[in-house]
Amino acid sequence: MSAQIINAVLLGGYYAVLATGLAFMYSVMNIINLAHGALIVLSAYGLWILGSDLSVPLPLGIAIMGGVMFVLGVVLHRMVLARASGGGELLPILATFGIAIILDNVMFQVFGADSLSLAPLVGDLSWASYELPGNTYIGKLSVYVLVAAVVIIAVLEWMLRHTPLGHRIQAVSQDRATAALLGVDTGRTAAIATGVALATGVVAAAALGLRSAWGPYGGSAQLLFAFEAVVIGGAGSLWRVLIGAMVLAFAQSIAAMIHPQGFLIGGHVAFLVAVFLRLRGGSFSLKSLFGKGVKV
Repeated sequence: MSAQIINAVLLGGYYAVLATGLAFMYSVMNIINLAHGALIVLSAYGLWILGSDLSVPLPLGIAIMGGVMFVLGVVLHRMVLARASGGGELLPILATFGIAIILDNVMFQVFGADSLSLAPLVGDLSWASYELPGNTYIGKLSVYVLVAAVVIIAVLEWMLRHTPLGHRIQAVSQDRATAALLGVDTGRTAAIATGVALATGVVAAAALGLRSAWGPYGGSAQLLFAFEAVVIGGAGSLWRVLIGAMVLAFAQSIAAMIHPQGFLIGGHVAFLVAVFLRLRGGSFSLKSLFGKGVKV
């Protein structure tokens, strides 16, 4: 039982890494980025190119791809999201859905349908483990991913609360019109926030590539896990996303204990319960489903 609890916590760390960028982008811009999973897969391909073709060490590759995805996020906001955000809640969602479809097919044409993995680039990290008392083993990679999730969330929360950029992001997320009247460049702030959201996805891409093989259409599964974690936890605080990721992982683990094929079903049930509780007695909206934006 103790091993199952530990493994559920570690799996929750992976889901938290997946969900942080999605929650951060929604909290700032009230946009559900349906291209989130495809962008993570794109980052994984970038890490694979840097590691296999250019022999760049993975930590340096993550830093390089983080910068690339930040710039891509700024460009994506300027060219697509800023224009779509004036069309109500639905248009930005459709725009990101279109981006996801384009990315999926471009990656298929460029990289083919074969699955790739980052595991050969890092020695035995993907399967090495720590031994705990009671003859219990936990994967080193899973521990590192959990630590990365906590560090990323802590850094983003600190940035939101203690830096001028963070204060501007909070102002934009709570009332864009008022923030503009107070002199905040709302477009630039939202573009930077989008870049930050995409940059955090590079860590998720590294975790994905080290945990398993992926293909060009693997983004939809990652988006589903991230989406469920955000809805379960709520987007009002990134720490709540970590809690939602843990609840999702524990629900899957409990369901797997009941029936071997119940792993994914348990997570979906937890998601549906969260949706029911959030929408109970009210009408459907993105805010009722996800919660409000970031706040101090």
